[in-house]
Amino acid sequence: MGLKNEAQSAFQNTKSVYKEYISGMTRKRMGKDLYKDTDRLKQLYREAIYKDIDQPQQEDIPGHIKFLRLFSALTERLNPTRRLLFGLSIVAFLGHYLFGFLQITGFVLFYNLLLPFAFASMLMLLLVELLEKSDVKREIDLAREIQLSLLPGTAFRSKALEIFSFATTAQEVGGDYVDIIKTPEGTYVIIADVSGKGLAAALYMVRMQALVHLIIEKNQPTPKELFMELNDYVKSGIADKTFVTACAAFFPKEENHFTFARAGHNAPILFSKERDDTFELRSDGFALGMTSSQNMELHLQEKKFKFQPGDSILFYTDGLTEARNEEGEEYGQKRLDAILSIYGSLHAKTIIQKIQSSLENFIEQEQPGDDITFTCVHHTG
Repeated sequence: MGLKNEAQSAFQNTKSVYKEYISGMTRKRMGKDLYKDTDRLKQLYREAIYKDIDQPQQEDIPGHIKFLRLFSALTERLNPTRRLLFGLSIVAFLGHYLFGFLQITGFVLFYNLLLPFAFASMLMLLLVELLEKSDVKREIDLAREIQLSLLPGTAFRSKALEIFSFATTAQEVGGDYVDIIKTPEGTYVIIADVSGKGLAAALYMVRMQALVHLIIEKNQPTPKELFMELNDYVKSGIADKTFVTACAAFFPKEENHFTFARAGHNAPILFSKERDDTFELRSDGFALGMTSSQNMELHLQEKKFKFQPGDSILFYTDGLTEARNEEGEEYGQKRLDAILSIYGSLHAKTIIQKIQSSLENFIEQEQPGDDITFTCVHHTG
């Protein structure tokens, strides 16, 4: 019969809880989190105090007005029940010290309970808010799973094309969009970046994806025609200030060329095996939602490029080139050119893995400030 060392077990449990509690508490991480939280508090302060003022630096606002505005901005974020509890805890806290200062504690009923009540109320509010935040995070995680399930798989292969993609979000959900749509006539590759980040951009991206599939399935448009219809949709919301940058390419079946249009997006990079060099695929065009469809029609260019066996194209969003390391240096396009110049004739998966490895080594422990998406199309011949 084996005897269990309860003292050792209790020690291990305590050690495990301690390790979990202090996980991530590095000096660098804590400094960043402190800076981020401080910046958020400053933003809240500015929004609360100067919400009706165009030039806050020229306004002399009394201290008590600042306090009331800040208090109002904080409490309006709470529901009525929590707002009441928060107010009572503040009153109890101030009352405890005020009655002590006036030396009338003997005349106040429940004086000794004021401070414990204030502390317990604040603690309960904190716990409830944390639980609510945890519930919201679970819902956002579910939204992320749904969003990722709507995107194409990382790998795609047809008779002459090999396509591989990579995507990661700066927040739980993101506004980058990449899609590969196969039709009887050929293959569409679309990459887009919805302005903004987070849940709003992700929902807009999902709407865009559904519309792209609907238009292609119904009309088999050229890249320019696709963008024209999308621009009508984006501009249809008068109050909607969202805009979308995008690239679209159509690869006809059994042809060594593709048609291409660019709506204000980063220019893709083409590697030509014949020339053993890289080229930017530049063409004129406004971002979707930035101008009227009539103006878009005049300025949006559609071009045709050669695409021969051994050639590769890299499509990417600005989150890739604008990713920063600890020193604040951007990853930049030159690194992409260098990778394509060396590995451009290899398989799409290899190229994507080389870029991913290069990016990870560059940013190290830094968290991306924007969504990062890139996809490579390789002509296998």
